[in-house]
Amino acid sequence: MANAGGLSEDGLRDLYRLMLTTRRLDQAAVALQRQGELTAFPPLAGQEAAQCASAYALEPDDFAFPSYREHGVAVARGVDLVAYLVSYRGHWNGGAYDIFEHNFGPIASSVGSHALHAVGWAMGSALDGRRAAAIAYFGDGATSEGDVHEAMNFAGVFRAPVVFFVQNNRWAISMPAERQTAGDIFARAAGYGFRGVRIDGDDAPAVYGATRQALGRARAGQGPTLIEAMTYRVGPHSTADDPSRYREPADAARAQTVDPLERMRRLLLAEQAADARWLAAVEREVERRIADIRAAVIASQPPSGDEMFEFVFARPPAELEAQRRWWRDAEEAGA
Repeated sequence: MANAGGLSEDGLRDLYRLMLTTRRLDQAAVALQRQGELTAFPPLAGQEAAQCASAYALEPDDFAFPSYREHGVAVARGVDLVAYLVSYRGHWNGGAYDIFEHNFGPIASSVGSHALHAVGWAMGSALDGRRAAAIAYFGDGATSEGDVHEAMNFAGVFRAPVVFFVQNNRWAISMPAERQTAGDIFARAAGYGFRGVRIDGDDAPAVYGATRQALGRARAGQGPTLIEAMTYRVGPHSTADDPSRYREPADAARAQTVDPLERMRRLLLAEQAADARWLAAVEREVERRIADIRAAVIASQPPSGDEMFEFVFARPPAELEAQRRWWRDAEEAGA
């Protein structure tokens, strides 16, 4: 495995730390769900390189539009991970992280719908004369949704500065990719008039390099790119799923032999960008951070219902203020 993305030693170390944090966060979140602290959770084990390396290529002004499995992108963008995980805790407001603090959109559980949001933001950015790009993350299954086709067609016609990043993790819930996709996903880009590429989604530097190039083209007004990152979903579709009912155990076992985190660790050692002592220190650092996040998630409380009246109007109309007063009176009365 070579450093195909041309990352510096600091860049390689940063990326490894992000990937390790994502892996440990993923494991902790699954454990929290099993313990009843989260209502459900979609694991991403095996997709750390695809997510962290692509997000590492983003500039601060770029905007990431995630689906429901992009906590690796959240880690790389610096999103408040406690607020992110609260989205899976069942609080009425669905989570409380600030989407504009790090240009990381809300979790999109409606499959493929956010591809349209990404294109809309990208068009707005272009019309405003900004040099910024959007990136939309989704899986192979989402490419069968009409919203994704509409988004790509519009982006192709108007040369929107957007990157469509498909993580082909081989399974759309229980449906293997070959049974729900005719032809190669990346090749569809030609039909919309823009570039499509297929990359090794488990090779972090390669993912970084391809995404950086695509984002650069988008910012320069050269149109969209469709990136198909080939990877594998090692775990279940969600904690409510039992993959043993539709997937051979040997498949997941084979995937674990090309673990992207282990590949990155070997690259660090081969490039002499890190040694065993540094790796151990980062492991301890990440474990402490995850422990703090876990404790904060468990201690989190549902937000006040008063929050539903915020974030809509700069000067709330009289009717809304009346509803707010009614709510406060009812809450104080214990209704």
